[in-house]
Amino acid sequence: MRWLSQLRIRLHTIFRRGAAGARLDDELGFHLEKQIAENLAAGMSAEEAQFAALRSFGNPALLREQTRASWSWNPLESVVRDTQFATLGIWRRPGFALTVVGTLALGIGAAVAMFTVVDHVLLRPVPYRDAGHLVTIQETDGSARNWQAPWVDIEQWRAQSRSLSQIEFSCKMMGRNFLEGPDAALEVDGERVSPGLFGMLGVSPALGSGFVNADVRSGKNAGAVMLSDAVWREVFARDRGILGKAVRINNDTYTVAGVMPPGFSFPAGISQAPQIWVPAQLSDVERTRAFKAMQFTAMARLRPGATVESARAEMMLVQKRLAAQYTDDVLRHDHASVHVDIYAETLVGSDVRKALLALLAASGVLWLIASLNATNLFLARNTSRQRESAMRMALGASRGRLMQQTLVEGLIVSALAVLLGVGLAMGSVRFLAHELSQTLPVPAPATPDAWILMALVGLTVLTTLVATAGPALLAARTPVAPAIKQGGMQAGSSRRQHRIRGVLVASEIAMSLTLIATCGLLLRTIYTLRHVPLGFRTDHIVVAHLSIPSYRFTGSNMTDSLYMPLLDRVQHLHGVQSAGLMTEVPLGKTFVVHLELAMKRKTTVAFLKTVSPDLQKVFGFRMAAGRFFGPQDTATSEPVIVVNKAYAEEQSPDPHNPSAILGYQLVSLGKGFPQLRIIGVIDDERQKTVAEPAVPEVGLAIPQITPESGYYPLMETIAMDLAVRTDRPMAAIVPELRTVLKQASPELQNATITTMDQIVEDSYGSQRLAAHLLEIFGGSALVLCMAGLYGLLAYVVSQRTRELGVRIALGANRANLLWMVLRQAGVMLFAGVAIGAGLSFASGKLVARFLYGVSVHDGWTMVAAPALLVATGLLAAYLPARRAANTDPMEALRAE
Repeated sequence: MRWLSQLRIRLHTIFRRGAAGARLDDELGFHLEKQIAENLAAGMSAEEAQFAALRSFGNPALLREQTRASWSWNPLESVVRDTQFATLGIWRRPGFALTVVGTLALGIGAAVAMFTVVDHVLLRPVPYRDAGHLVTIQETDGSARNWQAPWVDIEQWRAQSRSLSQIEFSCKMMGRNFLEGPDAALEVDGERVSPGLFGMLGVSPALGSGFVNADVRSGKNAGAVMLSDAVWREVFARDRGILGKAVRINNDTYTVAGVMPPGFSFPAGISQAPQIWVPAQLSDVERTRAFKAMQFTAMARLRPGATVESARAEMMLVQKRLAAQYTDDVLRHDHASVHVDIYAETLVGSDVRKALLALLAASGVLWLIASLNATNLFLARNTSRQRESAMRMALGASRGRLMQQTLVEGLIVSALAVLLGVGLAMGSVRFLAHELSQTLPVPAPATPDAWILMALVGLTVLTTLVATAGPALLAARTPVAPAIKQGGMQAGSSRRQHRIRGVLVASEIAMSLTLIATCGLLLRTIYTLRHVPLGFRTDHIVVAHLSIPSYRFTGSNMTDSLYMPLLDRVQHLHGVQSAGLMTEVPLGKTFVVHLELAMKRKTTVAFLKTVSPDLQKVFGFRMAAGRFFGPQDTATSEPVIVVNKAYAEEQSPDPHNPSAILGYQLVSLGKGFPQLRIIGVIDDERQKTVAEPAVPEVGLAIPQITPESGYYPLMETIAMDLAVRTDRPMAAIVPELRTVLKQASPELQNATITTMDQIVEDSYGSQRLAAHLLEIFGGSALVLCMAGLYGLLAYVVSQRTRELGVRIALGANRANLLWMVLRQAGVMLFAGVAIGAGLSFASGKLVARFLYGVSVHDGWTMVAAPALLVATGLLAAYLPARRAANTDPMEALRAE
């Protein structure tokens, strides 16, 4: 085809210029010789024939250029030529390119790392179809507390709602769930779902047909199970014949109905965890609004034209009618209204959202600092090439072509910086993977996807424009005649350009101070948190989080068959000083139970924990009054309970005397059991986070809880933490500990094992993550700021070499020259610090909710941050200042 032939010719002309030029010369020579031959045949002399042929052809050079222009695309060719020229310049003088690439890579890496996290956590946390229209529906008493809904209410919502479609529901499977494989049992996250849930999410099984979309009361899906891709790979080795086969979960038999696609999870946010889904089954009581009826989390899609606000208003009216049908006064109050929210927004708490947005803004500031630094470097580069640019314009180059050359060079450097920055970003995400996993509700990816790569392209173009547009414009506006006349090293730059570069450096200093001051506030917060009295010891304690396979101990007392034998084996390990069990260690995040306890004064909501008697030896809990559990507290002895000081202060007859509550009786362990007598008051310890004060807590003794006790199913069959005090390194004790756990029950050998010190560190949450990231951002900003200041002063000194030589030759004091350069640096430093102090004052309010024991205008931070910046700035300025003072006048004048 003709257009394809033209395209081939044009590309050949651009990228194989030499061969195309030779071909053009051959073709023009052929036509010229043919014309000469025709003239000779017409009777002309050789000289007349050649002259006539040249006259008919016109100017050969002009004809050659016109033909080459018709064969090529001039704009594309000019870009290719500028790219080749810039690449050659970078290869010959790599110092400038490496400096700019390193500078921009720091800023781009920070921006890419934070944008990758924000994108997956805030912008796209839900991998479902049309996720922006997915909403959750939860019942509420009108406060911030939400409750799940009974199936009866969900059925009424389906019938009465006009704003919502496809209302489906789910709830977690009770307890810990273990899928038995060919070799061992695997703990899985189990969810009971309505049959139409996956269809509502817009996700189909990768293998099999899935659940039958039928009424949950029909029982058509009874005994079916859906496997996640992780379970299919890990347990069944991707066996496609698994469909229709029976598997055992907690000793119950299920038939595999399908396998979900890779990466799918529900609820969202745990895509790496092995998951199973079984159809919800309703007993007779669960088809009522009784207190014991199973409660579900409902999800739905907004109908076309409906909004969250309209759906919320409609559902509140519907729920008001439904609440009147509750016969129990407490349930009627608790289910009086509803909350309707976008599903994706419910996955991320407000604190995490604000922390991520603040860190994204901080990374943007670092990127801007890097871009300004690169702008300064390009200004210096273009200033040193003023005479070259003037010569190009004198020879006919347009100002637009000069700007294009600078922009192309900037684009190449920015592209290289993006490649390095992506590597830094992904390395940072991997380095901070543990902190991210402890803080974020969804996993952060370690590699960018197509969306991130598209954003990178935009960031590259934006970085190029920010870093090079100004220098390119100034270079294009350079007067031709003065630049050519000046020449040499002293071609220099105008006062205006010096002022622009000074403003850029002062801006870098101001933004750097903002990051450093904010980092200082968070570091002070971490320092304060680490000096908060915890109320227990953390040193030399190894903790194993146990998910209890209670199905293996059906019909037996787990205290006698599992817990006490396990403790006995652990306590006999070499180097173990003491060991104890607890439903959840302080500051843990595994399992917690709230209990309402009423005494004569008022009702108190308290944490309920079960503990073994030796736990006090492990953690060193201090007793405010009475005693802790001991070997005398057994299943046959008087049932007793221990409370903490916070509980005693609420319920004791004398809040100032914890011992006054000793001897009081609380709830019983179950029907037919005597009431529990308070025998001790533990001094308060931090329970959920280091920053939160203690709340009421009560503890039961594990040996006193039997299968006949009402608390047994909840407190002994779900989760337990094993705490071990040892003088051996963790690496040495863990293998032996896993062996003991395997002997107790094979499922326990895969327990998560950590140290109590690490649990305390993890409890700092978003504060520690923000502090670590701002350490990186603040340190990078400080380095970039000092590099910019050093680069500017070093350039100024090199441009004023002749002036400095003349000054010294005329008797100037070298100390005065040193002071002259330092004074110039001081002006930029103190101008930047003055502006940055105002910005720091404002930015402190943005992180106020993450501070603990530190005010947003902490005096130490507001003094130390500027002092650090000024000190390092003066150090960076001293090197070019000393070079200026040591200038040899003879060498300086001879160089000119």
